[in-house]
Amino acid sequence: MPKQTIRNLIDPDSATAAVFVLSDRHQSLSGPWHSHQRLQLLHVSEGVLAVETEAARFVIPPQRAVWIPPGRRHRISSRAPFWLTTCYIDPDRIDLFRQNEIGVTIDRLSDALLIAVAAFGSQGPGSPEEARMLQVLLDCLARLPAFDVVLPLPVSDRLRRVTRPLLTDPGRSGTLADFAQQACVTERTAARLFKAETGLNFGAWRLQLRLQAALGYLSEGRSVTETAFAVGYRDVSSFITAFKDHFGQTPSQMLLGRT
Repeated sequence: MPKQTIRNLIDPDSATAAVFVLSDRHQSLSGPWHSHQRLQLLHVSEGVLAVETEAARFVIPPQRAVWIPPGRRHRISSRAPFWLTTCYIDPDRIDLFRQNEIGVTIDRLSDALLIAVAAFGSQGPGSPEEARMLQVLLDCLARLPAFDVVLPLPVSDRLRRVTRPLLTDPGRSGTLADFAQQACVTERTAARLFKAETGLNFGAWRLQLRLQAALGYLSEGRSVTETAFAVGYRDVSSFITAFKDHFGQTPSQMLLGRT
């Protein structure tokens, strides 16, 4: 069972501080759908975390994070141990607005500041020195570069029927024509829906899905070889090349949190 942490005892929307950070470790987690009135940054220092909204799914490895706008329904999950650091920001008191969910890269300074500010608790800074530290953190967070870990999710029932088999088994083989036929949709319609609803063509969408799945498998301790075959690659070198082309790092470097 996951270790109980201070997160279980705090309602982020009732906290007095305009900004505060919670940091805790979990053995695993499957959270319910929920939302907060605050802007939220979900950051992983160790392990891999899946973050899902009604429009997209993110899988964030070490030193990456996801911004969740106020009021946006989301849920988080991981089948392996992870270290989660979450920053909650009151949008009425802090001008750091985010309209859409987005993945970002966390630099070493921001990582260290998030952990340090977590020690302040939900009451916020207790001294001028701590207040200055918090302001530096906010300045850093406002400049975090985007990181492409998002998988846009289908909206229409027709495209959901097409993608359902792949979401269940990312390594499943087949062409768009195959999946469209199984869903009683023409290939041409399926291709049009992919571009209209996700902004990606079928090949790019499936690549993103497979790489997200790969991050999850690797975090569970599967080998690179086992992961490559599980997500549909026929040889390991092709998988490593695709992974590095997309993320800029090999699978081993990614899980070690190297930047």
